[in-house]
Amino acid sequence: TYSDGTVNATVYEFDRLLPLCIVLVLFIAAAVAVGGRTGVKSLVALAVTLVCLFGVLLPSLMKGANTLLMTFIVCAYVAVVSLTIVGGVRKKTVCAMLGAVAASAMFWLSQFHIDGLRIDDVEPLLQLRQTGTPIGLRGLLVGGIVISALGAVMDVTMGIASSLSEVHAANPELSRRELFRSGMNIGRDMVGTMTNTLILAFLGSGFTLILYLYSLGLSPRQLLSSAYVSLEVVSGVASSVGVILSIPLTALITAEVFTREKKSGKSA
Repeated sequence: TYSDGTVNATVYEFDRLLPLCIVLVLFIAAAVAVGGRTGVKSLVALAVTLVCLFGVLLPSLMKGANTLLMTFIVCAYVAVVSLTIVGGVRKKTVCAMLGAVAASAMFWLSQFHIDGLRIDDVEPLLQLRQTGTPIGLRGLLVGGIVISALGAVMDVTMGIASSLSEVHAANPELSRRELFRSGMNIGRDMVGTMTNTLILAFLGSGFTLILYLYSLGLSPRQLLSSAYVSLEVVSGVASSVGVILSIPLTALITAEVFTREKKSGKSA
């Protein structure tokens, strides 16, 4: 406030709390109305996921925990708990858990020479390290990819395990090889849609930056070799690879679990 009575005010951000609350309420209402009891279970699983990420993973990383190892442990725990809440304690749920955990362990991107340290979002964390916070940065890219792909991986593994459970119930005489082949046939239909979904999601998140780089008139080789574009491409491709690998892993695990009882009965 100046002596002549004029007032100069600076607004740093809009107050978005009310619109966010409305969106969250609509989301919860839609999940419960459409999903019923399953919708409620999915909301509980989502709450567990958020607690694990914000209450366990982030504080652990701030204390200097190994980024990749801690991310894998938390994601594995989230997969186990979420699938248990949604699917209950059943053989198909256990198979989906094992498939999701095995697929999450497949991420490794060192051969691409991209560690995520060159992106703008990491600069504040680099400054934070200079103040003495022992946060590990080199595994953030792979950790982010694992977290981003976890939902799709759980979706695929649960779909494969549930489908094979029904196939086995309809024809218990199927051998492990036949049940595995059925799982692969079911999984092939998921590959196209899931791969498209993940790659488009990653490219869409960096669409503005990619558009800017394209406007510079770079050659295709320069554009694809840049750290920013290659980051989005590798993230999308690596996530898709994780989802694709989850199909044979889950099919193999489920076929083994559901045919083991038949083998035991014949041996007896």
